[in-house]
Amino acid sequence: MQDLHILPKLRDSLSYVYAERAIVQRYRNAVELVDENGKVAVPIASLSVLLLGPGTSITHEAVKLLAQNGCSIVWVGEDTTRFYAQGTGETRKAHRLLKQASLVSEPQTRRQVALKMYAKRFEDELDPDLTLEQIRGHEGARVRNFYQHMSRRYGVKWKGRRYQRNNWDASDPVNRALSMANALLNGICHAAIVSGGYSPGLGFIHTGKQLSFVYDIADLYKIELSIPIAFETAAMGSDDIDARVRRRCRGAFKDAKLLQRLLPDIDALLDMKEEPQPDYDSDGALPGPLIEDLDWEAYFEEEGTW
Repeated sequence: MQDLHILPKLRDSLSYVYAERAIVQRYRNAVELVDENGKVAVPIASLSVLLLGPGTSITHEAVKLLAQNGCSIVWVGEDTTRFYAQGTGETRKAHRLLKQASLVSEPQTRRQVALKMYAKRFEDELDPDLTLEQIRGHEGARVRNFYQHMSRRYGVKWKGRRYQRNNWDASDPVNRALSMANALLNGICHAAIVSGGYSPGLGFIHTGKQLSFVYDIADLYKIELSIPIAFETAAMGSDDIDARVRRRCRGAFKDAKLLQRLLPDIDALLDMKEEPQPDYDSDGALPGPLIEDLDWEAYFEEEGTW
């Protein structure tokens, strides 16, 4: 029986590894990448996300071992620019998902969480009388001003956020760098969300996609991380920009202690309290209560949502 408590916490993990045109297979109690240049071991016990790009094959045993070690698997497009699928996270608990669902299902609580998300992006407190539409207008202006600030700081010409989803090479270098950095940030946020037992699809600001909550959370860190990384990298030239952005993001995420911050930040935004018992991570096959056997009013009173 796999006890998920023995795995490293998300905050103590490495960020991600991206692989393409390779075979991912199990070798003894480890996973290795095999391509025309040879073999390389992957530190899955302390890895958060394995991003599988085009031309990648993965064996059943490798998937099983990655899941057992709490490493999320994300199938992506070339240079991580598209998301196709994900593997399971490293918890079997549903209390965070239930809390998230209860908050997003009520217009009043959904608005409260959305306001907290916007407030987290601004240094100054927001006027409580502002509507969500007015706040979105302030946020849009803030981001546009920051793009211009980064353009002047790094001497990179900026014509606006423009890219063609079906023609990656048609974008200018800074827009390609932005798409790459944002995709990597999304991947890390996705891994944290799934790791904590939240749903990536139940967004409070974004809605209608299976990644709506991922976009909500990633937007909290773009001005701190992905946007400066993109402009800094583009300022150094366009050659091999995709790989350089990946390397720069890996170092910046570590320096910013992003993996240590993500789940506490999400828990704070959703006012997540101490988790209830039983602890399903110590025994993933332990049955849960039936819906008619659970005192839902008492449960949510304990969680602070009713």
